[in-house]
Amino acid sequence: MRLLQFKASLAALAALMFAAPAVAGSDTKVALVPGGPHPYFAAWEQAGKDAAKDFGLAAADYRVPQKWELAQQSQLLESLLNQGYNSFLIFPGDAVGTNAVVQEIVDNKGIAIATAGCLKDPTPALFCMGTDTGNSAYLGTKQLIKAMGGKGRIAHFTGFLVDPNTQLRIDAVKKAADETNGAVTVVQVIADIDAPQPAEEKINAYLAAHANDVDGIVTTAWVPAVTAANALRKIGDKRIKMVGIDHDEVVLKAIKDGFVNGTMLQNPYGQGYLGSYVLNKLRGGCKLKDDAPWKSNALTKKFVDSGTVFVDASQVDTYVDAMRGITKTLLANFEKDYMNCS
Repeated sequence: MRLLQFKASLAALAALMFAAPAVAGSDTKVALVPGGPHPYFAAWEQAGKDAAKDFGLAAADYRVPQKWELAQQSQLLESLLNQGYNSFLIFPGDAVGTNAVVQEIVDNKGIAIATAGCLKDPTPALFCMGTDTGNSAYLGTKQLIKAMGGKGRIAHFTGFLVDPNTQLRIDAVKKAADETNGAVTVVQVIADIDAPQPAEEKINAYLAAHANDVDGIVTTAWVPAVTAANALRKIGDKRIKMVGIDHDEVVLKAIKDGFVNGTMLQNPYGQGYLGSYVLNKLRGGCKLKDDAPWKSNALTKKFVDSGTVFVDASQVDTYVDAMRGITKTLLANFEKDYMNCS
């Protein structure tokens, strides 16, 4: 039931965000392929449908490997290439290993953008578009430290170690804490828990044993955010401050009820919608600018930030406006800033 409600909310979000007229058809067939099943990527399905309609694409389809295994993702991508898909938005199953199948796509006249997570340079992907995960984790931790009164002990619950974003987030949380000159310390990092069973087991066990030993929780992956929000609600003590990530209804309601201080929004819908638009433009003859305002991170020198924003109780009912604004701004300026289409 929650998944159906989530998909319905995505459709409503899309209707609010864009009312672009349909355009003449193209032969661009986009495949939006995450590394495996995960609620974060559900927004890509609606984004692809809307992009296909608004930009006249031949297809923009969301396809998910059955498991988080590099081999499964690679096999799926090869199958989609054989089915005639020529444009790919790919969350890397591995920051290095996924380059091999992307090279196969390029060798067969396809194009690809690393999306929501980056491939390590040198890469045949055109560029990487996603959340500046390090900056998001850093800003979220700074908000947590503020809520804690500038001192205390933090537990950090985060995602899969195969996710190229995870180490960036761990480093960013530590950086924010280190800037307090010892007033704040990260006393625990629990990773590899961005799935329901490990998150439930490890977060609940940790809080059962150490709830009195921590003053704040920062979560930098979707499932740990949901699990930690539920755990704090069960404890019923609002002494422990928390900043989460993403826009799951559990986290948003916990913010309203005072069990969570806020969440760092990402923009998965915008990634899928804008990425499909860009792929179609490039197949239509546009070229990427060498002197575009590319950002860089630990993996690549060609990175586009798809946006992040902190939402607390005062904004939780209007978070859609923040997501809408980020994507509209990116769409309005992308061709001018990043492409030559003459």
